[in-house]
Amino acid sequence: MTKVTETHIDLLRHGACQGGEIFRGSTDVALSELGWQQMCDKVATLGDMQWDHIVSSPLQRCLRFAEDLAAQRATTMTVQDDLREMHFGDWEGLAHSEARKRFTREWAEFWESPAEASPPNGEAMPDFCRRISTGIDAIVERHQGQSVLLVVHGAVIRVMMCHLLGMPMGAMTRINVPYAGMTRFSVYHQEGKAPWVQLASHF
Repeated sequence: MTKVTETHIDLLRHGACQGGEIFRGSTDVALSELGWQQMCDKVATLGDMQWDHIVSSPLQRCLRFAEDLAAQRATTMTVQDDLREMHFGDWEGLAHSEARKRFTREWAEFWESPAEASPPNGEAMPDFCRRISTGIDAIVERHQGQSVLLVVHGAVIRVMMCHLLGMPMGAMTRINVPYAGMTRFSVYHQEGKAPWVQLASHF
């Protein structure tokens, strides 16, 4: 019988941040007190869950919590630069309502066709999707047979979900990823075959 190896991938979005509901993208802001508590509460729901490794975005709203959790659980951790959030260009620092008001056409295009449209002067969406898809594939390959936690961003998780499940990237704006949301995948590896991925939970 052909051996099957199972890998567990957990995706944890950061909590609420200082500055309120804005496009922060590549802007490196800290978690708010509420945001830190949101992440603590979510991890607490998992009980004594142990990960073999933790991977974090380099931005502090993910990194600081990942470092703290790794220390608490005595788990190894790495920072992966290509898991940083999308750069939103002219929308960086703007409230969502303000970006929609100032950039009516670009806003509509972005939400209607996210796989092709990009924020004005921001990271091109195809490039972003490629960066994140390549990053998650490398993690799955590198940590076969392990349980890994990724502490990352909302748009990053949406792209990963579309990629892992074989969904069109245009579906990303239909996926709700709340602050401190947790998404769990099981990846099954069998020699000579492409990995088979199952969405275990999304909460």
